[in-house]
Amino acid sequence: MSSAQQSFSAGQTEGQTQIKAENFVESTKESASAAADQAHAAANTAGETAEQHKEEAAGFLQQTGEQVKNMAQGAVESVKHTLGMDKN
Repeated sequence: MSSAQQSFSAGQTEGQTQIKAENFVESTKESASAAADQAHAAANTAGETAEQHKEEAAGFLQQTGEQVKNMAQGAVESVKHTLGMDKN
């Protein structure tokens, strides 16, 4: 093989290798971007779910507090009635 042919083949191989490397880098960037997008979407979903559960818990606690308050008022009225202190 002549020196010119060897140089041509080496240049051709180098060019092909460079193209493959650039394609690999671009593919890796796209994969990383897609993974970041998925992570961002998952974080948003988790945040929304946490907010929903927080609101549900607040509603439950408020309802429970009302029930306890009503039971306590009923107990006070019962004791007043038993002791003859009610106004009825």
